[in-house]
Amino acid sequence: MKTYAELLADASQRVPQIMPWDLAERIARGDAPLVLDVREPAEFAQSHIDGSLNVPRGVLEAACEWDYDDTVPALAGGRERAIVVVCRSGQRSLLAADVMGQLGFRDVVSLKTGVRGWNDFEQRLVDTSGRVVDGDDAQAALEPRVRPDQRRPR
Repeated sequence: MKTYAELLADASQRVPQIMPWDLAERIARGDAPLVLDVREPAEFAQSHIDGSLNVPRGVLEAACEWDYDDTVPALAGGRERAIVVVCRSGQRSLLAADVMGQLGFRDVVSLKTGVRGWNDFEQRLVDTSGRVVDGDDAQAALEPRVRPDQRRPR
């Protein structure tokens, strides 16, 4: 049996990761990849990278294939397309990018620090209405919230 940390470590051996400034540079020079945000819809609604596509991690595999209720044509037909997968911190995106590689996606990477790192790099985030989200407001919403009952027993 593997731990979550071990799954992440294994995936990091197979999945290239980029930093926020790498993605910002690609966008600025007009070489923008498809930015795939695998967070839950409520997380995405609060703040996301402008122009990103939201496909929650829980339906990703079906979204990548034709003929399913969850099929997303931009993914199902995009196995040759450059894709940067993002989440809050870079962990879910790493696992999602790993699965996408197994599904035959040829140019998929994970944003190492996630949307938190994008915000820390002072890049623009928007909400679902397209309104720019203040970086400090986004920071508060993106912070981890581990409750006491979620901590490892001592």
